[in-house]
Amino acid sequence: MTDTDTHRMTAAHTRAATALEGTATGPLVWGYQGRTLGRRTDHPRHGPCWLRLQSAPAGKEGGKLWEGQEYAAHLFPTVQKPALHAIRDMEIDGYAYRAELTEYVDSPVLSPQPALGAEVDLTVSWLRTIRTNLDTIAATPTDRTAVRQQWIDRAVPTYTGRPAPQITDWTCAHGDFHLANITVSGVILDWEGFGMAPRGWDAALLYAYALAAPATADRIHLALADTLDTEAGHQALLIVAADLLQSVSRGDHPQLAGPLRELIVALP
Repeated sequence: MTDTDTHRMTAAHTRAATALEGTATGPLVWGYQGRTLGRRTDHPRHGPCWLRLQSAPAGKEGGKLWEGQEYAAHLFPTVQKPALHAIRDMEIDGYAYRAELTEYVDSPVLSPQPALGAEVDLTVSWLRTIRTNLDTIAATPTDRTAVRQQWIDRAVPTYTGRPAPQITDWTCAHGDFHLANITVSGVILDWEGFGMAPRGWDAALLYAYALAAPATADRIHLALADTLDTEAGHQALLIVAADLLQSVSRGDHPQLAGPLRELIVALP
């Protein structure tokens, strides 16, 4: 990400805040590879809010990630997530922007990174809330796709050495379900990637991202055992292991490499 991109995104965020009648007050929080920029923004009617800006070259905006937060706001009314107050689309100097003004969540996330580097204290009530939300998400119909069989066919043999399972049981998933996207109070963040995935995908992802913190991983497994300890759950764990080992091969989450390979060996 260049200094030019930083200035461009920062200026666009300020412009979006003004257009939505807000005043950006908090520190800048950059998303993955600078694709998004978020900041606390105070609003005269909604009070403390979060303003998240995403960007794409003009004419290339749209698609699953662009629209995910908007669709999730309407599709999951009972799931704990930030309320969406307003959306503003802009085009400035050859770039398209989408600004999403949502409820400000002051409860911190449980981990600064998706892959745990230390044990986390997950309470019984938190795990119960997460389980309820996962059941609700899985039961929600959608025509969006989070994981494709074609990718499974390529990734699983490449990164696990195992044959790719042919999935027949698909359900809706958040798609990026880990402790950096869930707060201490159980609020689930970052919905842009939700869609259909193998049954158990979210549970498997939450568990696999925790493997470098064994006690936390064990608590997650115990709470979600009736999902993870099934044929569909084993398939989801194998596919998630391939997904995360692909990330490891790119330099992300190196602490997961050993535990993921141990998981693959242990799977039937």
